[in-house]
Amino acid sequence: MDSLTYHTRVLEIVGDIILVRATGVGLGDIAHVENIDGQVSLAKVVELDHDCVSLQVFSGGKGLSTRARVRFLQHPLTVTYSENILGRIFRGSGEPIDGGPELSTDPTIDVKGATVNPMMRILPQKMIHTGVPMIDLFNCLVESQKIPIFSIAGEPYNELLARIGFQADAEIVVFAGLGLIFDDYHFFRTSFEEHGVFHRTVMFVNQASDPIIERILVPDLALAVAERFAVDEGKRVLVLMTDMTAYADAMKEIGVALERIPATRGYMGDLYTQLATRYEKACDFKNAGSVTILTVTTMPGNDVTHPVPDNTGYITEGQLYLHDDMIDPFGSLSRLKQHVIGKTTREDHSQIMNAMIRFYANANEAEKKQAMAFELSAFDHRLLRFGELFRKRLLDINVSMALNDALDCCWDILGECFEPQELLMKDSLVEKYFPANRRKS
Repeated sequence: MDSLTYHTRVLEIVGDIILVRATGVGLGDIAHVENIDGQVSLAKVVELDHDCVSLQVFSGGKGLSTRARVRFLQHPLTVTYSENILGRIFRGSGEPIDGGPELSTDPTIDVKGATVNPMMRILPQKMIHTGVPMIDLFNCLVESQKIPIFSIAGEPYNELLARIGFQADAEIVVFAGLGLIFDDYHFFRTSFEEHGVFHRTVMFVNQASDPIIERILVPDLALAVAERFAVDEGKRVLVLMTDMTAYADAMKEIGVALERIPATRGYMGDLYTQLATRYEKACDFKNAGSVTILTVTTMPGNDVTHPVPDNTGYITEGQLYLHDDMIDPFGSLSRLKQHVIGKTTREDHSQIMNAMIRFYANANEAEKKQAMAFELSAFDHRLLRFGELFRKRLLDINVSMALNDALDCCWDILGECFEPQELLMKDSLVEKYFPANRRKS
């Protein structure tokens, strides 16, 4: 098919979906839709049925005429890739929205690139330090890991994600905002600027008022760029995405417009596949860099069995459970932390992690006894003191410190509440790290 050929027979317009007859078109190809007033919009092929082609119009179907002309570009969506995109902000169509210099002469790459050769993947062996003790201490973020933050509406998950973005020791940060209100978009932008990481950050932003089709393109744009930085430049790339539930809702909305048969709670039957395709871009490349993916997945009604978090849990390597302004140490999990704890971190990391969680669980039991007016022992009172210090110095979502400082903080808390023989830890570690000059009051 000649790329200059215009198709003028628009069979149907349903919402943002238009139906035309054409041949030689590929799924995911991009097209130009020229309305009768001369306005040109981008569109993406979302479904093929013999010679009937369904396209999702980026700018929407409102005001579009059946006499509009469609020209297929015979290639999928591309995104600009060069050093010049660092410190820039793009929308879901790949166009810059920050008022910066034009990038029309810079090279582009296909958003839907080839899948990584499994032989080029290596086992995770390095840690990404986030400066958040409840992550670094108890559920380490490992290079090439894919892990979500499970949260409910109203929790400060965007604040947490932004803080990880400017505190993490990654070389490149790629941010993907999905259905953000303007205040959230402005918050992320100013956070990265004020903390001096904007020059090594690329932002792809879909605001709530932007076309729905751009929302499902943003993760692909971000991951395509991240992969090239990792493979071509050998960079350690951290991809931050919020909110994947908004992404799934966008896919559901498009599926309904295409009259597809829904599955659980109205979501399409390929929800797992669509999520996995994006999450599996996380990789530690042999003789190159790495892509690590940290996302936010909100849980409507705090329901972890909701289709989006439920499917996500099967794909990812753990989760961080955010509620009541804290990362829950019991509901969170990192399945890759054993690759770095005690190997790339300090020798006492594993022991102190286990001891702190054990004592915190006992402190919660002591609090229940106190609430039911049971008599408390002297040890119970020390557990209560431990729980108070643990929440204040480590569990608070606003606490930031380096990993070794967090480990020392743990020893200080233990030293304030317990005797060395009560810790049930290796004697060599207790002798080396326990603050001998500090005893419980």
